Amino acid sequence: MIKPAAKTARGARAAATVPAEPAADVASILRLTRALIRAPSRAGEDSYDAVLDVMRGWFDANGLRYTLLKDKSDTAVGMLGEFGGAARARRAPRVLLNATLDTAPFGDRANWRFPPTSARVQEGWLYGRGAADSKCGAALFAHLARWHARNPGAGRLDVLFDLDEHSGRFSGIKRYVATRRQGALPAIAMLGYPDNERIVIGGRGFARARLVVGGVAAHSGSSSRRGINAIERATRLVEMLCAWQPPARAGADFPLAPSLTVTGMHGGEGFSMVPDRCELAVDVRLTPSFTAHRAQRELAKLIARFDQGRGAAAVTTVAWLPDTWPAYRLKEGSAVVRALRASAGVHFGRDIPTAVAGPSNIGNYLATLGVATVAGFGVTARGVHGADECIEIDSIGRVWRTYRDALAELLRPES
Repeated sequence: MIKPAAKTARGARAAATVPAEPAADVASILRLTRALIRAPSRAGEDSYDAVLDVMRGWFDANGLRYTLLKDKSDTAVGMLGEFGGAARARRAPRVLLNATLDTAPFGDRANWRFPPTSARVQEGWLYGRGAADSKCGAALFAHLARWHARNPGAGRLDVLFDLDEHSGRFSGIKRYVATRRQGALPAIAMLGYPDNERIVIGGRGFARARLVVGGVAAHSGSSSRRGINAIERATRLVEMLCAWQPPARAGADFPLAPSLTVTGMHGGEGFSMVPDRCELAVDVRLTPSFTAHRAQRELAKLIARFDQGRGAAAVTTVAWLPDTWPAYRLKEGSAVVRALRASAGVHFGRDIPTAVAGPSNIGNYLATLGVATVAGFGVTARGVHGADECIEIDSIGRVWRTYRDALAELLRPES
């Protein structure tokens, strides 16, 4: 187990320039987090200019350089700081820190104890949309960028603040990858998601499809020509989908099973017409043994059974969405897992287990590019994506020191 960098001989020189008062770092992280929360940045609803201005202002005030990553329409989808380190340090692996600045919607504001952008501190907790996912993570990573700048012997560090994560488009990380391909992708990535009961080292993947169930249109009031109701047929298909059991199970190497969820249903165009079309949205969660190709095969077989005896109705069609991410899982012995787990053990005073998460994350995408990604270790949180999202302020310092010392280990140049 590694020790904190400030207490090891090898890390003494790098730690010497870390601010002497950890409390000052924690207070600064808290101030920046509150400022970010006060700038609403709901995906698809708010302009990101305000939240970008907060982070850009902080970087400018601390003398840190950055680049805005933009899409084809010249819209900012991310903010990137690249810190190269000394020539000798470039033999160390490049590490990426990634946290999202866009957030989930507010939901019903009447359910909030405090307004979603109030950044209210109450009884040791900081409230606000994005406090946990992931504005405190972004503030932590910004301060790690400053720490790196004060440690010229450290290796190469990229810090990315994503502005298109909660939309599901993931344009920020994809644009980053496009820019890095001209140089070198990082070997390691750490994502700024909340909670510290576990270190997330993997996740199920996903494949998504839209199914169109056919019927035969008719007047809803007709007594002689009833047609075939596509919504009724689609309802029977939903029942079959919900009862479906995937031909794969959880195992020792990957402890989660695949799943299928019907996430949307739309059909009908008016009260007086028997609908001849109903569309379903289906989300399939993948595992290493249940790939996207296997999911397509299994769904095709199920639909073929459903369509038997369809009469005059059209054959059910399936359109798989192009974006699909495979499942991934890091090895327990990988460098990033060892460094983060050891540092967390020191600063949290307990062994932190590793886990594979049910939801997918950017780590699934990065894994396809060979980037070893830890997809979650952060501040203690409640109500993520719900009303009264909040973080425990006392956890900030421990998480800050955990990442700082893990990075000191990972960014140490090879001798």
